[in-house]
Amino acid sequence: MPLLALGTASLLALTGCATTAPADDGILTIVTSTDVYADLAARVAGDDVEVTSIIEGTVQDPHSYEATARDRLEIENADLVISNGGGYDPFVEVITDAMDDAPHTLVAVEVLGLTEDDDDHAEEEHAGDEHADDEHADEDEHADEEHTDEDADHEHDHIEGVNEHVWYSLDAMIEVVHSIAEELAELDAANAEVYEANAEALEGEIEALHERAEGLATEYAGAADEVVVTEPVALYLLADAGLTDATPEGFSEAIEEGTDVAPALLAAVLEEVESGHLAFLAYNSQTEGAETQLVRTAAEEAGVAVVDFAENLPEGESYVSWMQSNLDAIESALAANAA
Repeated sequence: MPLLALGTASLLALTGCATTAPADDGILTIVTSTDVYADLAARVAGDDVEVTSIIEGTVQDPHSYEATARDRLEIENADLVISNGGGYDPFVEVITDAMDDAPHTLVAVEVLGLTEDDDDHAEEEHAGDEHADDEHADEDEHADEEHTDEDADHEHDHIEGVNEHVWYSLDAMIEVVHSIAEELAELDAANAEVYEANAEALEGEIEALHERAEGLATEYAGAADEVVVTEPVALYLLADAGLTDATPEGFSEAIEEGTDVAPALLAAVLEEVESGHLAFLAYNSQTEGAETQLVRTAAEEAGVAVVDFAENLPEGESYVSWMQSNLDAIESALAANAA
């Protein structure tokens, strides 16, 4: 069952000038905040569209990333800008809001109609419904380039009560893929059918991933189905696989916000990890600190499987192959736990 309310009325959350023309050379240019959306856009657009990602790899943190002058220029010259939204990559909104003639802009959380009321994580049972506020303490830099000061002021501008890591929702990404195709069709009507055909093909691949996740939920029904998460990054995918979030309330939020975890709360998390009834520990390998490392060590010493999840594409992976790898890791942990 889809975790997000994907209303047709909110299928397209597109802003900017509707008559923006392609660059003078006739080649459409797409700029995305992260490589996740760059990969999806490239699959829909095909070889004749130039796609650039501001953030690539698993080193930089989009929450606290400060855009460079080069980033700003790339966004200003783009025909289409794609971001996640929800406070995950606020530097994009800072730039486009300051432009007099902004390019077409597609924001994933707006495409999905995802608001505070749609995803009240604190009161839901499933892993996909864990409260997620978003900010990180680290600040990443583009090497050897000057950053704009105004971007840093938007680190904490997230949607309260919303898990904005929507790229881990397979259903959500199908909606985004078709939104990309529709926006490209507006910019390049002559190739509209090509874009839609590419989107349909990609939808089939993502839907196969969704079916596999639901298959895991069926195959391992009755086995251990609770997980502890260090951050709420992969909760949508975990819920698709039938897993329930058992993380003591407040822990993953504190880790994600970069705030201190109260000793009593950390003790509760360690007790949960050592309880013997978890399927595995879901660990955000992209951002970690002393407290999460302590939890990981406790899990390993207790014989609890640790499944690593990242926020951006690992090197050499596409979105589909990355999600396939995540499902492989989930299945391995579930199989080992059920043996």
